[in-house]
Amino acid sequence: MNNASMQGKVALVTGASGGIGLATARKFAQAGASVVLCARRTELIEKEAEQLRAAGYQALAVTADVTNTGQVKELVATTVEHFGRLDYAVNNAGVINERGPAHELAEEEWDRQISVNLTSVWVCMKHELAQMVRQGAGAIVNVSSTAGLRAAPGLAAYNASKHGVVGLTKCTGVEYAAQGIRVNAVCPGWVETPMTAEYGSDPARHEQMVASEPIKRTAQPEEIAASIVWLCSDAASFITGDAIAVDGGLTA
Repeated sequence: MNNASMQGKVALVTGASGGIGLATARKFAQAGASVVLCARRTELIEKEAEQLRAAGYQALAVTADVTNTGQVKELVATTVEHFGRLDYAVNNAGVINERGPAHELAEEEWDRQISVNLTSVWVCMKHELAQMVRQGAGAIVNVSSTAGLRAAPGLAAYNASKHGVVGLTKCTGVEYAAQGIRVNAVCPGWVETPMTAEYGSDPARHEQMVASEPIKRTAQPEEIAASIVWLCSDAASFITGDAIAVDGGLTA
């Protein structure tokens, strides 16, 4: 993909303060798109947006809690007000819990993960799709997980939420296809992000993470970001309603 392939386009990325989200925002900018970085951690996204602008890219930081419908509506409105349109949206925000039996999972933790990992994706899509319908075109990529494709014992809430993202993606990918809007999901395996660093802080657990990957290493955020940006690009123009594993062979 050459650096001008997305010239004149506008991309919105949630969960952009680090990991996959930040790597994706950078790749969109490098491909020529204007990019909106969204997260709750204002300092981090403002610093990154400033660095992107200093490098000659178009970037804007917008603080929002994606579980808050009003803030998400304002996020999309601000994107359109600032850049004039919305061509690509990446719904990436997510949380994970410690492994444990499903019957011992606290209801509050279940609600938190379903809210952040699934409901927020629908809330974001609700407003992103509304703008894209008005434009008659657009592409959305939702970040699920290999836990959205298979069982993840001990992670009942995370497992359910990520399966939900895949189902939502398939539904909307078909529902909006005739309107020129594509919706897909990526399902990463183990990726070196702040979230998995915390989850895999135990050396034995991290070793298990690496051992479970046929490719015998974890992914870098940039590798997942490359797949996301490709799915948004014209190179993937005939792909919609799909959930693509980017997992080093984990689910093969």
